[in-house]
Amino acid sequence: MSESLDVVIVGAGFAGLYLSHRLQESGRSVKVLEQGSDVGGTWYWNRYPGARCDAESLAYSFSFSSALEQDWHWTERYAAQPEILAYARHVADRFGLRSRIQFDTRVVSASWSDTAELWTVETEAGEIFTANFCVMATGCLSVPQRPVIEGLDDFEGNFYQASQWPHEPVNFNGQRVGIIGTGSSGIQAIPVIAGEADHLTVFQRTPNFSVPAHNGALDPTWVDAFKANYPAHRTNHKLGNGSGFGDLDIEPRAQMIDPILFESLSDGQATSLLEEAWSRGGARFMAAIGDTLMNESANAFVQRFVHAKISEIVEDPVIAEALSPTSHPIGTRRICVDSNYYATFNEPHVRLVNLRSDPILKITANGVKTESEFIELDTLVIATGFDAMTGALLKMQISGREGRSLAEIWSEGPKTYLGLMTAGFPNLFMITGPGSPSVLSNMMVSIEQHVDWIMDCLSDMETKERHSIEPAESAQAAWVEHVQVVANSTLFPQGGSWYLGANIPGKPRLFMPYAAGVGPYREICDSVAREDYRGFDFA
Repeated sequence: MSESLDVVIVGAGFAGLYLSHRLQESGRSVKVLEQGSDVGGTWYWNRYPGARCDAESLAYSFSFSSALEQDWHWTERYAAQPEILAYARHVADRFGLRSRIQFDTRVVSASWSDTAELWTVETEAGEIFTANFCVMATGCLSVPQRPVIEGLDDFEGNFYQASQWPHEPVNFNGQRVGIIGTGSSGIQAIPVIAGEADHLTVFQRTPNFSVPAHNGALDPTWVDAFKANYPAHRTNHKLGNGSGFGDLDIEPRAQMIDPILFESLSDGQATSLLEEAWSRGGARFMAAIGDTLMNESANAFVQRFVHAKISEIVEDPVIAEALSPTSHPIGTRRICVDSNYYATFNEPHVRLVNLRSDPILKITANGVKTESEFIELDTLVIATGFDAMTGALLKMQISGREGRSLAEIWSEGPKTYLGLMTAGFPNLFMITGPGSPSVLSNMMVSIEQHVDWIMDCLSDMETKERHSIEPAESAQAAWVEHVQVVANSTLFPQGGSWYLGANIPGKPRLFMPYAAGVGPYREICDSVAREDYRGFDFA
C-alpha cells in the first residue's frame, strides 16, 4: 500500500490534532499516523493512579477556537488524565479530524529523496506514505525510560510502568506494593496507591521538590467570569517572559508585571511572598521571587523555605530529611505539583527506602533486595521517567540529504534551528523540538505557536513557489550556541536532569529546551519570518 500526500504527521496528540485541523482547513491532503488506538498522545498512554496535568486547566487548553473555549467545561483546577483525554477526543470529533488519522500505526522510518524531493514514511506493517512535508508531532515525553536493575524481568507479581499503564482499572487492595521513582509520576501516584494498598514501599534515589496543588472543583461562576476575559488572558499567556501559564485571576493584567528580584526584598518580605504562593498552590510558586532560577542566593532561600515546609508536614525528621533535595537547586529539575504527597509518609503503612544509603542490589521473583534487607512485594510499579525530547525522534530511522541519519547528526546532542528544523533534513518540521521552550513552557501555548508558524511558512512557500526549506548550517550552529548561552545564564544546567539528557546512560549532555521564555522566543520566530525566513535556505 502506498499513498501520496501533501503532509504526513507522526503523532495524534494535541500537536498532531491542531496541525491536522489547520491543514484540513487549508485544503491540503494530510495523514496522521498514530501508534496508539486513540488520540491524546501523552494523555492516552499515562493512565497511572493520580495522573493529572500540573498546569491549570483553563490555561492548558486550546485557544484557536473561541467557541471551543466557551463550550468546554473543565471540572477541576488541575484536570485529571481521563478529563484531558476526553477533551482531546472532543477536539478530534468536533473538528472532524478522525478521518485523517490512522491509529495502531507505528512509524519505523522516514527518508528524504534528493531526486524526488519527497519524504517516504514507512510503518511497521510495511505501509508506505510519500509527502512533500513530514511533521514530527511525537511529543517530548513519549518514550518511557526503563531502569537498568538486575532481575527486573524476573519479578513474578503484578508489574506496571507508569507511562504504559493498563487501560483497565488496577486494584491495589490487599497488596504489598513497591514503587521505584519519585519524579512527577511517582509523586502523583504515591498518595493514591497508598490510599488502597495494605502496605506501600517507596524506593527513592533522588528526592524532588514538590509544591502543593491545592486542587479542587472549579466554581462555575468564577469560570464564567474568567472566560469573559479569555482573549486578554491568552495574550498574557503567549507574550510573557516565563513559561506561558500567565495569570489566572478573573481580571487579566493590563501588562506583564516585572519580576520581583531577591535583592530588593528583606527576608521577611521574601518569606511572605513564598507563603502566599505556597498557599495558592501550583508550579507558579517558582515565580514568586523572579530571579529564583538565576540567583544562587535567591534559590538557596527558596530551597530552605521548602525544606522547612517538608519538615513541618513530615513527622519523622529522618524521613523529612531524606525527602528534602540537596543535590540540585530548586526548579532546575522539573518542579512537581502534588496532592498530599509529603503527608502520605506519615501513614503507618507507608515506608520510604532511601536508595542513597541502601541501594537496590537486584529484583527477584517476589520482591526487592537492597544492601540491608529483602522486601517482599505483591506488586511493583516503576515510575522512572522518559527519554525526553529526542527519544521518539531517534527511535525512528530518520534520514535526510545523502542518506545521512538524524542519529548521526545528533550524535553529540540535538542540533536544530529554533527547535523547528534540522539542517540537512528539508521539509521536516518538529513541533516543540529541542531548542524551543518546549518542556519549560505551557505545552499548549508552544504547540499552537509552532503549528501557526509552520502553516504561515507553508503558505509563504506556496505563494513564492518555493518547493523545499531547511536551515542553513550557520544559522543552526548560532542557535544551538544561543540556547546554551541562555541556559548557562540560569541555574538549570546544575540540575543534572532530563532537560540535559542526564537520566539516560550514554545520552549526550546538552541543555535541550530554550530557557528565555515563550514571549521572547515568539518574537524571535516572528522576526525570522518577517525577514523572509532568515537563516533558512529554499530550493
